[in-house]
Amino acid sequence: MKQVNRMFSDRITDVPRSFIREILKVALDPSVISFAGGLPNRQLFPIESLKEATCKVFETQGRDVLQYANTEGHVGLREYISARYHEKANLVVPVDDILITSGSQQGLDLLGKTMLNDNDAVIIEEPGYLGAIQAFSLYRPTFFPVPVCLEGMDPDALKAVLASARPKIMYSVPNFQNPMGISYSAHNREALAMVLEGTDTILIEDDPYGELRFFGNAKPSFKSLLPKNTVLLGSFSKSLVPGLRLGWIVAQSELMQKLIIAKQATDLHTSHFTQSIVHQFLLDNSADEHIRMIRDVYGHQCKAMQSSIHKSFPFEVACTRPEGGMFLWAELPLGIAAIDLFESAVRDKVVFVPGDPFYVRGERHNTLRLNFSCSDEQTIETGIARLGRAIRKLMEAM
Repeated sequence: MKQVNRMFSDRITDVPRSFIREILKVALDPSVISFAGGLPNRQLFPIESLKEATCKVFETQGRDVLQYANTEGHVGLREYISARYHEKANLVVPVDDILITSGSQQGLDLLGKTMLNDNDAVIIEEPGYLGAIQAFSLYRPTFFPVPVCLEGMDPDALKAVLASARPKIMYSVPNFQNPMGISYSAHNREALAMVLEGTDTILIEDDPYGELRFFGNAKPSFKSLLPKNTVLLGSFSKSLVPGLRLGWIVAQSELMQKLIIAKQATDLHTSHFTQSIVHQFLLDNSADEHIRMIRDVYGHQCKAMQSSIHKSFPFEVACTRPEGGMFLWAELPLGIAAIDLFESAVRDKVVFVPGDPFYVRGERHNTLRLNFSCSDEQTIETGIARLGRAIRKLMEAM
C-alpha cells in the first residue's frame, strides 16, 4: 500500500503535474521544433508601446501605483472591458459584474473554490482544456465528459448527463476550442442553451481566443442565449501579452460577492501596477490594430501548417480546420497511440501534445494537438515533414 506524506493535503496529492509543462522542458532544446505549447508569438509583443505606457504610469501616478488596491480591480480597465463587450458582442456587462484576476487560470481556480464541494458534478468538454481539468481537480469533483465534434458539444449527450446528475458547472471554450481548434456553430449553441434552460447549472464560457478569428463570422455568446446561467472568462494573455497575467471574470452579483471573498483570501488583489500599465496601453493604442496584426500572422501560420499536413501526413490522418485561435487537432489511424508517436517524434527533434491529457478518463488515445502560433512558416514545414515521417514509420510497423 502506497504511503502518502501526511504533510500534503489529499487534494494536492490527487492532482498530477501538467503534462504540457513537462513537454515544454523538452522543447527548451533549440534543435527541437515545438508544436506543443499554447504560447502566443513573442515577436508580436508590443514592447515599445508597453515601455511607453509603463513610463507614463510612473509619471502620472508615481508611488501610488505601487500601493495596495481594491480587490475588484482597476475601474478604468473594467470600464474598458465592459465597453468592449458591448462593442464586439452586443453584451451589456455592468462594471460591477467584472472581477480582474491574475490570468483566466486564476478565474478557474476562484470558481472552483467558490462553487465546488467534493464529488459535485462538473460537465467538461471531451476532449477539454487541460488547465480547467487541473484547476477543478483540486476541488475533487466528479467529472462528466461530454463529447465535442466539429459542430460543438453533443446536445443529446448533455441531456443524458443532466438526466443522471445535477451538475453545478458546465465548462466550455466555444470559440477556437482548446485543444481541437473548432468553434461551436450558432445552431449548436442554441441547442445547448435550450438543454440548459431552466436548470441551475452554471455555464462557464471561457473565451481567450475569441478575437483571433481569421475568417468566418462571430457566433453569439452564451451570455446572450442563457444570460442568468452564464459566467464569462476573458484574458489579455492572447490578445496582448501573457507575462502580465491579467484576466477577468464576469458574474452576476450573488456569485460575484463570493468570488471577491475568495479572491481576497487568495491574493488580496491582482497587481495594480500591471493593471495600470495595460489600461494606459489601451488608452494610447488601438487594440483593434494590434489584434488585426496577430490575426494576420496566425492566419498565415495556420494555412502553412494545413498545407504542410496535406503534403506530408498520410491521408488517413484527419485534421480540424480552425477559423481562428492557435491550435488544430489531428486524429491518427486507429491502433496508433499518440504517446507512441510522441516518443518517436522526440528522436526526430519535433514535439507536440498527445491527446491523452485532454481526456479525464485514463486511456491511450490516437489524437494530438498542434500549435501553430509560435513557429514561422519554414519551421512549420520542416517540423510537419518530420512528424509525417514518424507517423508513416508507425503505420508501417502496424
